Amino acid sequence: MKTKASKQSHITKKVHIKKGDFVKQISGKIIDGKDTGKVLRIYPKTYRALVEGLNIISRHSKPSAAYPEGGIIKKEAPIHISNLMVLENGTATRVGRKENEKGKLQRYSVKSGEFIS
Repeated sequence: MKTKASKQSHITKKVHIKKGDFVKQISGKIIDGKDTGKVLRIYPKTYRALVEGLNIISRHSKPSAAYPEGGIIKKEAPIHISNLMVLENGTATRVGRKENEKGKLQRYSVKSGEFIS
């Protein structure tokens, strides 16, 4: 008797950034010299994040109740998490995980060795 093989479309890795972190864009198109911003939302299945002021796109929209004039709307688009680094005290740093004094895994800055809240 044959059994069905389970299909996994994407195995998500542990995400090193969280909502509310300040991050720096390390690659990709930088618009108006702004390469830092606050993380607004995380998409773990696609390994992307929505960052305030980064990856601005132009959406062409028809007139609707929300936008009666229609036209071109500038908005943020999700950016791949591998293109972002966490900012700790104004400097970009890699993020690691180690146990704190209570024995729980917590994120820490590899550059300074301090825990990230």
